[in-house]
Amino acid sequence: MTLQKRLFDLALIAIFGLPLLLVMLIVIVVLLFTQGRPLFYPAERMRGVDQPFTLWKFRTMHVVASDSGVSGGDKAARITPAGRFLRKGRFDELPQLWNILRGDMSFVGPRPPLREYVERFPDLYARVLRSPPGVTGLASLLYHRHEERILSGCADAKATDEAYCRRCIPAKAKLDLMYQERASVCWDAKLVFTTLKRVLWR
Repeated sequence: MTLQKRLFDLALIAIFGLPLLLVMLIVIVVLLFTQGRPLFYPAERMRGVDQPFTLWKFRTMHVVASDSGVSGGDKAARITPAGRFLRKGRFDELPQLWNILRGDMSFVGPRPPLREYVERFPDLYARVLRSPPGVTGLASLLYHRHEERILSGCADAKATDEAYCRRCIPAKAKLDLMYQERASVCWDAKLVFTTLKRVLWR
């Protein structure tokens, strides 16, 4: 991560940190009363081909003994009512402020992938993860809803995995590499502003 990008992230935390913490407190209270503990969902993600880290989210699904792969139609029944609301506004991502503060992530960049996909497509992710992973980014803004539609039609884990590998990974990687080519603080600021507008509109 470049010094400019790190300073940009820290500046945004200084500006928006307190309001976002207040929103997080409200979310915590709502989750305690609607779905109980655990409040958070820790998940292994990758910030490099051989660099795992723990990504934090608010829990949006019923807990099961084991879980793997991306979320598709096969997991839809596990999403709680509160979780559905959080996902719609991307409020479930708020705990990633901790990941940004630690330097695991940036505000803007490719979404951090699961280890299993990095291991299956190491050359592709070696290129994509030259940029620090982010909470939002070009691929998130342009492809996220399309990805949701694709995966929501998958009836089981195998179909979800096949659709994600065949259709989603190449499309998102293309957008992530486009972002990488013109990455700058100004470009990051524009993507953050666009994300905020979209969240507030929802």
